[in-house]
Amino acid sequence: MLSPLPDMDPKLVDAPPAGADWLHELKFDGYRTQLIIDETGIRASTSGRHDWSARYQPIVEAAASLSLPAIIDGEVAVQDESGVTQFGELRSAIFKAPHRLVFFAFDLLHLNGQDLREWPLEDRRDLLHGYIDGLEPVIAFSESFDGEGADFFAWAENRGLEGIVSKRKGSRYVRGVTDLWQKTKCWVVDDFDVIGVKKGDDGLPYVLFAQEGVRVGAAIVSLPKKQRDLFWRYVETAGTNVPINRRWREKNTTWLPSGTTATVRFLRGSDRLR
Repeated sequence: MLSPLPDMDPKLVDAPPAGADWLHELKFDGYRTQLIIDETGIRASTSGRHDWSARYQPIVEAAASLSLPAIIDGEVAVQDESGVTQFGELRSAIFKAPHRLVFFAFDLLHLNGQDLREWPLEDRRDLLHGYIDGLEPVIAFSESFDGEGADFFAWAENRGLEGIVSKRKGSRYVRGVTDLWQKTKCWVVDDFDVIGVKKGDDGLPYVLFAQEGVRVGAAIVSLPKKQRDLFWRYVETAGTNVPINRRWREKNTTWLPSGTTATVRFLRGSDRLR
């Protein structure tokens, strides 16, 4: 019986690496998943090592024709009509429309009793491509771009995608965060109303945001010391226990009057700030 293997995770960078030593793939906005196939059956394991086979039933059924044993690394996501993965729709689709789920396979870690993690990246992916051929659209191969990362990133950004992952050619599959894989994310900048401050479960203070009367998320305060001190002084003097919108409910929150705004840089493709 095979067990999930430790994930190889990309390092977040501001710009994709340059040069011919890299392959570039789209970054799918979903849940990291390992598809495990052995004599006991087919299992879908989350990055937290939870068995979500029942939730990913269409994917598990699509993998029934694959030879065993094998471990495939990938991402479960949901696409809109344009083919853009939509993280905000994923949880709903899992429970209400599982037929929309797609497993984007990008690496093959184990096959027919052989650990492939020491193999070069291109060899693992070539083997993976042939292994899952014919299982689309439920199980799809994550295609790569062999060219300048900046060009591929610009292409992804212009199409409203989440970002790209750049992988060094010839690299082995290693545990944890590594700069052998680098992710570059597409960001959006917009203005939001600052409606309050909440102390989170981790003890950190979070600023709450809204736009046109709708709550849109929160973020940890990250300001230079002078502005940070001014902000907290404002919270202490202007804060209240009553929100300006009575429909907003939140424990351990100091609410602020209308009129304060913030320019926020956040990830594209989400219905809430991330």
